[in-house]
Amino acid sequence: MMKLWNEVLEDVQNNDNFKGRIIVVSYRIASFFRKKMTGRFTYLLFAPIILLYKLVTDLVLGCEIPVSTKIGRGFIIHHGRALVLNANVVIGNNVTLKHNTTIGNKQGPDGKDLGSPIIEDNVVIGPNSVLIGPIRIGKNSIVGAGSVVTKDVKPNSVVAGNPAKLIKKICLANCDEEA
Repeated sequence: MMKLWNEVLEDVQNNDNFKGRIIVVSYRIASFFRKKMTGRFTYLLFAPIILLYKLVTDLVLGCEIPVSTKIGRGFIIHHGRALVLNANVVIGNNVTLKHNTTIGNKQGPDGKDLGSPIIEDNVVIGPNSVLIGPIRIGKNSIVGAGSVVTKDVKPNSVVAGNPAKLIKKICLANCDEEA
């Protein structure tokens, strides 16, 4: 329970947008209780918390973030509106999502799930972006506004466009050695 409390406090501090705070804190609490649903009794006890979370985030705030989505610490949502995440998406630590972003799975012609994106640590995803399929967004990367990403993004990269293309590499240390 102490871990949950620390994560909630961190989420409140990181999200300066009121809607973002509500969404991320609600997600943390609902996700915590979903993991505790191991039997019929706990299911009956905690199901109302999950339903309240879905009601507030989906219907009132317009964001679909399933409680089964794996999201790391330091998650930030700017302008929490029209976010859609697939339940199988994995999001690392210190990731920022902007409004109107879709992160989803890709299906094959037979309807079989081919996979969902994995977003590594310290990634910023701009507004109106779409990330689809079994792709990996490398750490310290930026996905520009309005991008459609269907292929892996290497770490320390800035990508943008439809389809997303490398705009530049981000130099974090020892830049002179790479030049």
